[in-house]
Amino acid sequence: MQRLRSLFLTLILSVVGVVGAGMVPAAAETAKTCHTQYPILLVHGAGFRDKILFTSYWGRIPAALEAQGAQLFYGGTDIWGSIEQSAAVLQKTVDGILAKTGASKVNIIAHSKGGIEARYMIASLGMADKVASLTTISTPHRGSKTVDLYLGWPTFLQKAVAVPLNAVSFLRGDKRPDFYRGVLALGTEYMTDFNQKNPDAAGVYYQSWAGEMTVPGSDLILFLTNQVINKREGRNDGMVTVESAKWGNFRGVIRSNATRGVSHIDEIDGRRMNFPAGAGDGYNDIRVFYMDLVRDLKARGY
Repeated sequence: MQRLRSLFLTLILSVVGVVGAGMVPAAAETAKTCHTQYPILLVHGAGFRDKILFTSYWGRIPAALEAQGAQLFYGGTDIWGSIEQSAAVLQKTVDGILAKTGASKVNIIAHSKGGIEARYMIASLGMADKVASLTTISTPHRGSKTVDLYLGWPTFLQKAVAVPLNAVSFLRGDKRPDFYRGVLALGTEYMTDFNQKNPDAAGVYYQSWAGEMTVPGSDLILFLTNQVINKREGRNDGMVTVESAKWGNFRGVIRSNATRGVSHIDEIDGRRMNFPAGAGDGYNDIRVFYMDLVRDLKARGY
């Protein structure tokens, strides 16, 4: 009877493990494989805050990393802040993390525009000695020719568009929203000048990843932008091209294990669900990508 009870309990736990895979990946055991030497700072992109009410920019990713021992912190930047404003916020955040943890440096993982802000903080605000690594995911390091179309509008029209968006951002928690300057930083002219003035700092490990919508139906929300950018600039994740995302040690394009590609929204677990199952060698769960990323940082001594 005791043996039957044990077998029954094992079966129940196995089923729970399968069902619960949508909440915490099966890889989240007690090994603490994501406990890196330096704490990790997550820096979000434009259009959202780290958290709005009960919604996290990073979806289920933080819980998965913390279950593996990762020590996580958030940038605290505005939804639509300028590069300079956001970098100043990140500077204070990093100093606060180091004071709280006693660590000498941080690892930064930044998505989209957040990577530009982190680079500015490192290079222009003298924070290189406090950053061990910077990983950027679909950051437009070379700007966007598609954004250039908007920047070609008369300035008064650009600023008129910014007024209601700044108002919404303020209501959602921004202290000094600046949509106009925030978008200006995504243009090719701005980023050409930015890259010259903000070279990579010695002693900081820079690496990057890109996403790609391999078929238009990969993301119905970004279907139109994907098609526009594809015709004007080339392969992209619905927001940022693969070429623009390359910086430092380019690690490649994030792939799902099905024909479905990985969009700008997918990269941060925007839908809070796994990709459709497939037979490929890519990821079925974006959380596992992040765990692999952090484990690699750990293996490199960061």
